[in-house]
Amino acid sequence: MIGILTAGGDCPGLNAVIRGVVYRAHQAGRPCIGIRDGWKGLMENITVALDRDSVDDIMGLGGTILGTSRKDPYVHGDGIASIMPTIEDHGIEQVVVIGGEGTLASALKLFDEGLPVIGVPKTIDNDIAATDVTFGFHTAVQIATDAIDRLTTTAESHNRVILVEVMGRHAGWIAAYAGMASGADAVLVPEVPYDLDELVDLLARRHERGKNYSIVVVAEGAALPSDLDGPTLQRDAYGFERLGGISNILAPAIEARSGFETRVTVLGHVQRGGTPTAYDRILATRFGVAAADLAITNQTGLMVALRGDSIVPVSLEEACSRVRQLDPDIYRVVETFFG
Repeated sequence: MIGILTAGGDCPGLNAVIRGVVYRAHQAGRPCIGIRDGWKGLMENITVALDRDSVDDIMGLGGTILGTSRKDPYVHGDGIASIMPTIEDHGIEQVVVIGGEGTLASALKLFDEGLPVIGVPKTIDNDIAATDVTFGFHTAVQIATDAIDRLTTTAESHNRVILVEVMGRHAGWIAAYAGMASGADAVLVPEVPYDLDELVDLLARRHERGKNYSIVVVAEGAALPSDLDGPTLQRDAYGFERLGGISNILAPAIEARSGFETRVTVLGHVQRGGTPTAYDRILATRFGVAAADLAITNQTGLMVALRGDSIVPVSLEEACSRVRQLDPDIYRVVETFFG
């Protein structure tokens, strides 16, 4: 029996991964079981049967048919002891874990304790090491780009500066790609320090050239200047910090220093929702099939990854070794078009 779970934040393409695993497992005569609501399902024995018919038409659906949560066996339980009753009850031989950095870190710990796991990298932030790209990222970039395109016409009509806040807790991939694709006038990311007065000067120079509007894309994890107080971070029901809101602090500071009317749009969870792009459907499907192949051959402690145009297995240890931050060369390209 192959168990499948999706944990952490939802992401376009999750259902395509589930479908890929189930189809390839069925082809090899291996049954699958869905684990509901991430690690919570393993901790509380909440499961659902999965077969070809149950996943046949889910490719284009957003979200995850298995549900998800941020409950964690190490934060909210006793590690592997918290999940073994469910594993033994259903005769689960391998668990395909579809998740981001936190989920995969827990999967690695469980593997070290003896649980046979295979990881599938999932995050719109594109910040998992050992893979060239994660599914969901391209969909999030497309959604952000479409939104910025629309906001640009409003900014121009009203002679405003608009700050568009996108996701990116530790890495600025979405901000950089969406900023480049939409022709944003500045992009603020966690990896690159910035000076607020220099940003205001950049916007002023645009106005001097007759460009009486500007778009600034801000990653939610970008640092605030030292003279501005950060937002009070709230925590969710599982104790994890909720980021977001940096632009609401930057906007009045920019308006006060520049004299330009400044507004904020926080895209938030709209970037996670809806149908995945064709690229993400294909990548997620390939990941799912590759993960099933590893489970069928009992190769565990691995994560499937995209390297070039090939799907290859890498160690979970390598995948969890660091946060994959924005490539400086990408940011230099984006910076070319500032102002």
